Amino acid sequence: MTTAPPPATHGLGFRAATEADVDALVALIESAYRGDDSRAGWTTEADILEGQRTDSQGVLDVLHHADSRLLAVERDGGLVACCQLEHRGDHAYFGMFAVSPALQGAGLGKVIIAEAERTARETWGVREMHMTVISVREELIAWYERRGYRRTGKMSPFPYGDERFGVPQRADLEFELLIKPLG
Repeated sequence: MTTAPPPATHGLGFRAATEADVDALVALIESAYRGDDSRAGWTTEADILEGQRTDSQGVLDVLHHADSRLLAVERDGGLVACCQLEHRGDHAYFGMFAVSPALQGAGLGKVIIAEAERTARETWGVREMHMTVISVREELIAWYERRGYRRTGKMSPFPYGDERFGVPQRADLEFELLIKPLG
């Protein structure tokens, strides 16, 4: 008799990322969003952006920001996901969220975002989580809406011309603010 493999959420560990994690974090984030490897998952941005999603300096900036935390998510000793939390007064900002493409669609993202919300609420006492998502990413926005986030219609411009954030393949990119009440 064979048994089913453990669910993707089995054996997860959450910890604060450190400088020793920078290279692995950059590789994880890039694999989840850019290039052909990202096409193995459903969060790819490969059709709308080329180039990098982040770099070592971008990850270090998050690690060194006084009001920010970068959660590293591990299973069986390997990095499988990450997310950024930043305290911004009465709310927290959620960003730099990446799940290994091979593990996407197995429920891991739901567990991570719930842990991020719990951490922000308990650490900073915030009542809302904010995030920005590229507005043309309808499938991703719908996923967040199923987790309780709501679209606000508040847009901010995409940083065209700043290749640190990628090379846009369309002229209509902008970020929409999504908000979720916590607690």
